[in-house]
Amino acid sequence: MATAASFNQTSKTVCVMDASGRLGSSIVHRLLQRGYSVHAAVQNHGKLWQSFEGLSSNNKKLKVFHSDPFDYHSIMDALKGCCGLFYSFEPPSDQPTYDVCQLYILLLILVHEREFMADVEVRAAHNVLEACAQTNTIDKVVFTSSATTVIWSDSHSKAPDLDERNWSDLNFCRKFKLWQALSKTLAEKTAWALAMDRSINMVTVNGGLLMSPDLTIANPYLKGAAEMYEDGVFVTVDLRFIVDTHIHVFEDITSYGRYLCFNHVIKCNEDAVKLANTLLPPSESSLPQSLEATRIHQQRISNKKLSKLMVDFDSKLRVD
Repeated sequence: MATAASFNQTSKTVCVMDASGRLGSSIVHRLLQRGYSVHAAVQNHGKLWQSFEGLSSNNKKLKVFHSDPFDYHSIMDALKGCCGLFYSFEPPSDQPTYDVCQLYILLLILVHEREFMADVEVRAAHNVLEACAQTNTIDKVVFTSSATTVIWSDSHSKAPDLDERNWSDLNFCRKFKLWQALSKTLAEKTAWALAMDRSINMVTVNGGLLMSPDLTIANPYLKGAAEMYEDGVFVTVDLRFIVDTHIHVFEDITSYGRYLCFNHVIKCNEDAVKLANTLLPPSESSLPQSLEATRIHQQRISNKKLSKLMVDFDSKLRVD
């Protein structure tokens, strides 16, 4: 692992893992626009990764690696020669090849309402961070986490504004079956423990609900949406904004720790109605008339740390 003090962009080659999903694939395209050479580490799930196959044949700056977060050697192959890693975890949505152990884990997920997804996500995070520690070129890791790692706790309801210093309570998440929050919190804590132990220069981006074209009511982030709304902590983020955030925290040598990333708070009934109309078909998205009132919930979550970092960010394309 390269030391933080040696961070530079001379190699301009970075790895994006998992590049199969909406966020990862968008980061790949944005990095290419900004002049980086990119190792796109994809899994055989979803449809977005397939577009890289044709793109890589016409773009010498893009290399595609079929990388499994449970296969240490495939991770190392994707990281070879890279100065940075953008890591996000997205569970497989179809049926790639798994060994017996992985199939058993996936069976447990189905039986126990995704409770054991935490085991899968923690294992993946551990493998990737350990691989980074074993390289001598990786200067910085940008680890995608979630705002749900911050907001869920009994004590938070009595606290002032929440920010990156807060953590969701694991027992609270288990009690109310907030599996996505549990998975993201455990995975991020695992990553931080390993990063500190191995002296890995890591920054996390804790994003709100990603407002991407493929967002549906089935998104696990939405478990507890009513409670988030009433508590003033229901935050969303546009795809372009969170992509630019990932790139800026990578490029800025002063970035550190965790960054809550959102650019909208669902805090009034008008916002809630708009989101419902986005998630549900018209016949199901009509809300009770009482929701048309102008009640506004006080915002209780802050992204000031990120706002200060992003104030001077130039999102224009590089010319080099």
